[in-house]
Amino acid sequence: MNTLSYRTESISAEKAERKWYVVDAENQVTGRMCAHIASILRGKNKPTYTPNADTGDYVIVINADKVRFTGHKWEQKEYKDYSLYPGGLKVVLAEDMLVKFPERIVERAVKGMLPKTKLGRAMIKKLYVYAGGDHPHAAQKPEALKF
Repeated sequence: MNTLSYRTESISAEKAERKWYVVDAENQVTGRMCAHIASILRGKNKPTYTPNADTGDYVIVINADKVRFTGHKWEQKEYKDYSLYPGGLKVVLAEDMLVKFPERIVERAVKGMLPKTKLGRAMIKKLYVYAGGDHPHAAQKPEALKF
């Protein structure tokens, strides 16, 4: 009796083929868009996905200042940071964050969807977010992604 044994090949981070993608965030719902971006950064869109290796692609997000929230999140959603000192809690509403730092809305949403490990910190470095419609990564020839 001959039994076939198929072995799953794990790919290392060095052998991973990386692509560059550009995402236009204009009129995109933030959570849904960022879930797709996190999946691409992890490499889950590839057949060579390996959970313990950084095999994901690079993602460029443009027009981050034109993202959308559903419901009343612009007035109700709060971003909290704590400095570890007594009274050191800083609270910023989403509408204020859009005015001051529009890139941080997308960055924080994607970072929250990645692993909280050394691997997750390596994955977030492959995300580039820009408030306007221009980006300095034209030499990488990124493909446009539609959600």
